[in-house]
Amino acid sequence: MSRRSPLTPARLACFAALQFALSFAALPLLAFLPADYARRSAMSLGLLGLLLLGARLFDAVVDPPLGLLADHALARGRARGVMLAWALPMAAGFGGLMALPSWLDYQAHRLPFIAALLALLTLTYAGYSALGLLHQAWALRLGSGAEQQARVFAWREGLGLAGVLVASAAAGTRGPLALALAFSAALGVALLLLRAAPLPRPAGQAPHGASAGRLPQAWQRALLPLRQPRVRRLLAVYLAGATAASVPATLVMFFVRDRIQAPDWAAGYLLAYFAAGAAGMPLWLRAVRRLGAARAWLAGTLLAIASFGFAALLQPGQRWGFALVCAASGLCLGADLAIPPALLGQEIAAAGHGGRLEGSYFGVWNLATKLALALAAGLALPLLQWLGYRPGQPQLAALPPLVVAYCLLPCALKALSALLLWRGWIAGTQQPPHCIQPDPEVPW
Repeated sequence: MSRRSPLTPARLACFAALQFALSFAALPLLAFLPADYARRSAMSLGLLGLLLLGARLFDAVVDPPLGLLADHALARGRARGVMLAWALPMAAGFGGLMALPSWLDYQAHRLPFIAALLALLTLTYAGYSALGLLHQAWALRLGSGAEQQARVFAWREGLGLAGVLVASAAAGTRGPLALALAFSAALGVALLLLRAAPLPRPAGQAPHGASAGRLPQAWQRALLPLRQPRVRRLLAVYLAGATAASVPATLVMFFVRDRIQAPDWAAGYLLAYFAAGAAGMPLWLRAVRRLGAARAWLAGTLLAIASFGFAALLQPGQRWGFALVCAASGLCLGADLAIPPALLGQEIAAAGHGGRLEGSYFGVWNLATKLALALAAGLALPLLQWLGYRPGQPQLAALPPLVVAYCLLPCALKALSALLLWRGWIAGTQQPPHCIQPDPEVPW
């Protein structure tokens, strides 16, 4: 489609429905699964963290070639068919993850349980990555310029947050198996709605070298984005911030139960967080228009630091105080979701790769995301165990392990992200002449 083809709200909603469905799987895998498996299977946090680390590292490694395959699928007009091919095994893998602790006793069959867990994690992560990469590359080809691309991603991530809200309610009331069925149904509906979604801009010549037998060349092309210095700097900022966000996402259920001592409020806290994220999305779009994309992202980062700094001061039983933390940190979520992909889109256009290599760029981008998730699970959980934390034991000291891991560690990582963003992206470089200027005709 051409640049001026209409991106109406209805068509953008049809496009973004896939992210709504994927959120049904993303939230349990990130927030619920570690605490749920530790409770239902009595697996140690150290072992569970290492298993999640291994699965996520493997998932990260396959993202660059999956991104290259996404470019080929878009260039040949086969994106919907490829999505359907990945959706079926992903739904099966996710359903198996939700049911495994009920089907197999970890204490009696430890090795089969671990093998099944790794296989199901790998299948689910691979399907999620393939679908997400295709969807992200498609999204970036719908708009041009930071404002318009931020708008497309705001629709995508906004419906994703709505999916998280529904998934949070379903997980808290209906249980894991019902959540798996709901995910499968939402995924099927989303794939049907894609038929009414806006088509991406016509692609240029698809990159070569992804065929079987030419794996080294395929990897060279898949990692081509890392040759761009500004992309590397942007990835460094994003990796620090994403790791900071992944640590509390992994530990939130432990913090609510054992520090705040409000397990019955857990679903409400998640709802407050993601509802604030969805409600704040238009504010960040306006911030991009007034401040520029990079400065708006910096503002969101500083707000996140203030939010989690306040969380470190909370004492057991201060339920409404933590609700305020959830709302404030959720408000800055839109900055992390909508703005970085728009900045990446500018760099893709500047390198002359627009309409051809968006999938490859997002393959490397998502590799950074998976590294952040892997670090969160593989370091935070063993760190808690090393500090003496045991799930189910109230954390009553002034500075217990949960406060260090859940509050202070993310603050330090966010501060690093803000420093890198300021020195390497705002103060350290002038806005390059290739950057596309704001489009005054973008509707908000």
